Amino acid sequence: MAMWGGRFQEATLSEFRSFNDSLSFDYLLAQQDIQASRAWAQQLAQAAIISADEAAQLDAALADLAVAIEADPKLPLQTSEEDIHSWVEAQLTVKLGAVAKKLHTGRSRNDLVATDLRLWSKLNAQGVRQSLLAAIAALLNFADNAGTAVMPGFTHLQRAQPVLVAHWALAYVEMFKRDLSRLDDALARLDVCPLGCGALAGTGVAVDRVQLAQRLGFASAALNSLDAVSDRDYVVELSAAASICMTHLSRLSEDVIFFCSGEAGFFKLGDAISSGSSLMPQKKNPDVFELLRGKTGRVLGHLVAILHVLKGLPLAYNKDMQEDKQGFFDLMATWQQSLLILATVLPHLTVNEAQCRQAAELGYSNATDLADYLVSKGMPFRDAHEVVGELVVHAAKQQLALEALPLHELQQFSSLIAEDVYPALQLEAGLQKRAALGGTAPQQVLAALQQAKQWFEQQV
Repeated sequence: MAMWGGRFQEATLSEFRSFNDSLSFDYLLAQQDIQASRAWAQQLAQAAIISADEAAQLDAALADLAVAIEADPKLPLQTSEEDIHSWVEAQLTVKLGAVAKKLHTGRSRNDLVATDLRLWSKLNAQGVRQSLLAAIAALLNFADNAGTAVMPGFTHLQRAQPVLVAHWALAYVEMFKRDLSRLDDALARLDVCPLGCGALAGTGVAVDRVQLAQRLGFASAALNSLDAVSDRDYVVELSAAASICMTHLSRLSEDVIFFCSGEAGFFKLGDAISSGSSLMPQKKNPDVFELLRGKTGRVLGHLVAILHVLKGLPLAYNKDMQEDKQGFFDLMATWQQSLLILATVLPHLTVNEAQCRQAAELGYSNATDLADYLVSKGMPFRDAHEVVGELVVHAAKQQLALEALPLHELQQFSSLIAEDVYPALQLEAGLQKRAALGGTAPQQVLAALQQAKQWFEQQV
């Protein structure tokens, strides 16, 4: 049943209808449409547009419809209605007759769909929030279990300086904390109710829009009807927050994929989260992390799509805005699923401490520590940097570590080097020196882990 048929004398072209109709995806808004309709019926009764008895009939019928949707979310798809709004009205009409036709008084599908989508966004963003906290909890547990295990840190994918494995995990905790703050900011800004703004100019019914917003659980009512029906900033904001968060997930996945490779061997994938090869029996593939990396592109694509939909639209509502839903629904579902998957698989990831330590000790990762040692003896850092660079070349030609060179050879490059250089070149000594705030010294990492745990407890 179309909600606009009176103006038209000819039947709608079937090809146009299939192109135009949105029930195939906006059925997901059924519960929100029912919720908004129950609140609107109450306002119509307060404005004496319908009687108290009619309002009670509408409320009861809508409540029954909500129960039916709860039991079968795809119930609307069994009909050929244009959209979820017309489906709800058609169901009410079957049950209540003429009373159902009064429900749409003073409202438009423009303010109704804007309200439905905001309610849906609030609900699903809270679901994402819980999933993000679950991912953070998994990372904190991973860092806890890693203890003081050491691994090589990388820049340019080249071994750089040793870091604690926990320090690596906590880096992603920091990223996800920022993602959580972006999500909370977006939730605060979307918490505005458009219902009662009509098609674009406001409603002609004397409703209390502040009371209406409160009943629907919004923090406030929209202040401008033109903006209210055409605003999709919250879709963009949540899509952007999802894109940034998924980018963090992708970077973490790329790290894990490399760390689990035969070339690195730092981490080990549990059998429960690994896949095999149909041809090569020896393979153990990190498919779950590759999928996380791949799904990031899908989410980023949805962000670009909604920005393109909105970029040239005049005020107020335009049918282009129907394209705000399919990608957004998929984006939110993918975002939440990806976070839950990360939280699920991280406990099945273990650290090969011996391999990590061996890799951290190789590659002259203590070269900076030697330069710092020379600085402590009074040499300017630039000179120390050059001296150590020459020493690395010398050691590499002999295929020896810096600490394996005899003292007399070290002293050929600087007379400042003494016997006390060898303790300074040990792995633990280098780690302990990185004790400034944010560094990888064990005591700093332990403190950071405790602070992160305290922060987490305040979020749940």
